[in-house]
Amino acid sequence: MKAENGPYPRRKPPWLKKRMTVNGSYGEVLKSLRTLSLHTVCQEARCPNHFECFSEGTATFMILGDRCTRNCGFCAVRFGSPLEADPTEPQRITEAVRRLELEHVVITSVTRDDLPDGGAGHFAATVGAIRGQCRGVSIEVLIPDFQGDRTALETVLAAQPEVLNHNVETVPRIYPTVRPQAVYDRSIELLRRARETSGAVVKSGFMLGLGETESEVTSLLYDLKEAGCDIVTIGQYLSPSASHAPVAEYVPPDQFERYAEVAREIGIPTVASGPFVRSSYQSRTLLKKTLRIPRERSFRANVPPGTEPRPVQSG
Repeated sequence: MKAENGPYPRRKPPWLKKRMTVNGSYGEVLKSLRTLSLHTVCQEARCPNHFECFSEGTATFMILGDRCTRNCGFCAVRFGSPLEADPTEPQRITEAVRRLELEHVVITSVTRDDLPDGGAGHFAATVGAIRGQCRGVSIEVLIPDFQGDRTALETVLAAQPEVLNHNVETVPRIYPTVRPQAVYDRSIELLRRARETSGAVVKSGFMLGLGETESEVTSLLYDLKEAGCDIVTIGQYLSPSASHAPVAEYVPPDQFERYAEVAREIGIPTVASGPFVRSSYQSRTLLKKTLRIPRERSFRANVPPGTEPRPVQSG
């Protein structure tokens, strides 16, 4: 749904009205997060699914503090000077995993351009702590781009998470507007390198509603396929506040399904596409589905004119 009177839509359409229900698990998750002084991207980024996920006993832990060194125009996470990395955090997260009896864990972080390794060592330490004390738990890491540092990526991959997730967020044309400190080609290269050098399931995601065109979305999907993504998530952008980038369009559910069909047709194995889909939403279900699908190591397809994957600069 596009704007009728002005440049941006004013009201959310009916398909973006979500009924929020909570149960006992919601309170248990909140209690564990508070007593262990942990952050979740669910709360910090104001995810519309967090009531549902907490009620199901799941959460996406956010490490390395709650202040980001980048000021992206779409993100609700606070921008500012972060504190030093807390060496006790990996153990506290492990304790939360144990208390909540989680079977699948998602670990993400703020972007820490102030750290020499971008926080890669802290990611690895967190994965290692969980591995050491919580057997049978699958782990997904949702990482920043580490400014293209290959050694940092290798550090995370050496910890052997089941899923390596890095979001491209939007089409390359919109990066200067909402993601000026990131580089699209750098993110694509990170995904490609993760696929070529590890056995992890490779995952990425992006938002609709920032002003992208259909051809740009199709080209982006080809880029993700060429990079070797096993899982792609597509969701609706919702502006966190009046000071953030405005919503250009509320994309209807049938358009999300059309993009999912395009992704599947070009060979992306697992796709979650819908207005409320977020990068970590139902991540365990998506992983289980993906592991049942044979994985390919190369990409060959007849690409429609104008949607070819663009050359990516290594970095």
